[in-house]
Amino acid sequence: MDAMSGKGYQTLLECRRRSRLLRERGFTIDQIAIVLSLDHQVSPLRLYRYAAGLTASQTISAYATLDPSRAAGLREARLYEYENWPDAGRRPPAHALYLLGRIYGTGPERLVPPSVLATYSAYDRQILNRVPSPSRSPR
Repeated sequence: MDAMSGKGYQTLLECRRRSRLLRERGFTIDQIAIVLSLDHQVSPLRLYRYAAGLTASQTISAYATLDPSRAAGLREARLYEYENWPDAGRRPPAHALYLLGRIYGTGPERLVPPSVLATYSAYDRQILNRVPSPSRSPR
């Protein structure tokens, strides 16, 4: 798990710096995630958090804001499990991917590899394909 270990935190700081520079040059969050993937062999879900420049704690806070009923509450440990899946951890439910996509400013279908996306049920794929209302990602 990446958590806030020294190496994990340094990676996040470097990704934040690069992400900021790329945004200043007009890159989209999706393009930034692709650039970061060249140097970091982590899941798409983690790459997008890095591209957005968010810590796990910031992501959890934004998630709670988008889900005020806390029906789909998320803790840091669970986020790390989602980020480690399918190699380890836990499969993220479609609703969680939908909310995380809103937080990171991308489509939820980009947060998992296409081969994994195909394993979600037809109902879950409907959730993943619905168009989100505009949301502001905390930066």
